[in-house]
Amino acid sequence: MRMAKLGTLGRSGFIRKTNDSMRLILTTFVGFLIGFLIGLSFPSVSITKLQFPSSIVSYVEDKSSGIKTQALLNHALTSTHKNNSTSGSTSTAKIYVPTNPKGAERLAPEIIVPESDFYPRRLWGNPNEDLPIQQKYLVTFTVGYEQKNSINDAVKKFSENFTILLFHYDGRTTEWDEFEWSKRAIHVSTRKQTKWWYAKRFLHPDIVAPYEYIFIWDEDLGVEHFNAEEYVKLVKKHGLEISQPGLEPNNGLTWQMTKRRGDREVHKDTEERPGWCSDPHLPPCAAFVEIMAPVFSRSAWRCVWHMIQNDLVHGWGLDFALRKCVEPAHEKIGVVDSQWIVHKVVPSLGNQGQSENGKAPWEGVRERCRKEWGMFQTRLADAEKAYYQKMGITPANATSV
Repeated sequence: MRMAKLGTLGRSGFIRKTNDSMRLILTTFVGFLIGFLIGLSFPSVSITKLQFPSSIVSYVEDKSSGIKTQALLNHALTSTHKNNSTSGSTSTAKIYVPTNPKGAERLAPEIIVPESDFYPRRLWGNPNEDLPIQQKYLVTFTVGYEQKNSINDAVKKFSENFTILLFHYDGRTTEWDEFEWSKRAIHVSTRKQTKWWYAKRFLHPDIVAPYEYIFIWDEDLGVEHFNAEEYVKLVKKHGLEISQPGLEPNNGLTWQMTKRRGDREVHKDTEERPGWCSDPHLPPCAAFVEIMAPVFSRSAWRCVWHMIQNDLVHGWGLDFALRKCVEPAHEKIGVVDSQWIVHKVVPSLGNQGQSENGKAPWEGVRERCRKEWGMFQTRLADAEKAYYQKMGITPANATSV
């Protein structure tokens, strides 16, 4: 009987120990599960949101580095905490600078870079050693490959002080590498687009801000009697904010104002056909250059760019309105006679049009040009009228575009 009791007690003790073990295992599993779920509920640490000291940024690329991920995070978190402590900031402190560029109000002013450039950069070395020379001027040509020889001749007239930018309307870019200068040029390509389409989209004033003068030229210009450095000297000497080289009068001449005069360096006015000029200080007798080879100062271009319409891609009518961007226009717009060019009148871009209703491609392009001229005149007149009405002003003399 005693032995039976001892056996019963032994079995019950064994069962109790087994139950205790199962309870311990179950408790451990539940604890692990709860801990795992709690961990998931916290936002993950994003390395990109941490401010990494420059001394350890290289870890991302240096796979041979002995720095461990945890050490990297600890370093970054410690540095951030120290920076906050030093500046006296709290977790609720935020940057907001209303005078910053629109959209950048939450950035510290000293980190903002509001302007850019077309200077190519190396992929190695020190950034401050990338540019052995910073070009002071920009020249752009809107080109098709068929005019490569003409462009090659033109580029040779521009010194190393010029950044060369080619806009390709035919989609052919790599073929230009037969010219050594092309390997240093900037190439932008979109098929069947005009230079004013390109200018509006790629020559924003904040992009071309480093350049004192911006040349926006056609592709069919003869430059035998032109030197870009000498041209810039004359523009500066005569205070021209908007200018163009004189045109040789034997070909492609539309306006008397742009006709080259052989007895002077620069001219700023002319006489036109009777009835063409209501005021001797207004286009086309003064304050006027054509859109085939204009040259803009940095400040003048900042104004002109804003006047270019996104949908009016040919720029017709723009030449008559350039005067609105400088004052006095009849003094600051002119033609440089002693550095002249020839307009070859090659309808290459016109041939990029599409034949419709039995018309040749160039006819459709020309028709669009004329239509855009009228649309631009209307928009400009309406905009000025709306402004004067809003301001309660009655213009003394309402002038046309």
